Amino acid sequence: MLTISQPFHHLNLPKLADIPTETVNGSRKYVVNGKLLPSITSVTSYQNRHSINEWRERVGAEVANKISQFASTNGTKFHSIVEQYVDNSIDLVEYESNEQYEVALKLFNQFQHLLDRINNVHYQECALYSQQLGIAGRVDCIAEFDGELSIIDFKSSSKPKYESQILGYFVQETGYAKMYEEMTGRKVTQIVTLISCHSGETQVYVRNPDDYVDTLKQYIADYNNKGN
Repeated sequence: MLTISQPFHHLNLPKLADIPTETVNGSRKYVVNGKLLPSITSVTSYQNRHSINEWRERVGAEVANKISQFASTNGTKFHSIVEQYVDNSIDLVEYESNEQYEVALKLFNQFQHLLDRINNVHYQECALYSQQLGIAGRVDCIAEFDGELSIIDFKSSSKPKYESQILGYFVQETGYAKMYEEMTGRKVTQIVTLISCHSGETQVYVRNPDDYVDTLKQYIADYNNKGN
């Protein structure tokens, strides 16, 4: 049975304008001041393309497609529950009475105590961009986590992730941090990755975005030189 903790406090900040997108050669581009900026997810995914292709070859296309479909479907549902919970708009009855959300609810139930460390929410699911870095994207959540202004990313996984496996997460979150600072002047002091695993574990990775700026710039350079 889901229970709701104290409501999250949302700051009354000016709304950030949404950014139109276009798909160019299979990659999402954000249209900012007449320029097409690549999605930060496209930039980080480009770095992982070889390992993904190797995994698909190892397990076979049929198995890979089934695993990817399961992860995508339940990940989207899980993310929807998390977003509505932080937004103070969740309908508990709707989800608990729907068998299609059984897996997503399990992921959420074991994850809820981590979400309750969030407060003073700046924005959820908002579009950001950086003209200096030449990237854009849509961030999960900008809020305080344990009292520090953070970029917060919600993830689901079949099993716990080693830190060496998720460098791309840290780089992506650093991109959001730098976009937000450029757009608002507000300094983001933490990037936070919260992971709920189908195997029953949860993980919290808290890092300093300044430690990943050089890697972010290298990822962008690699993508611009070879990725499109």
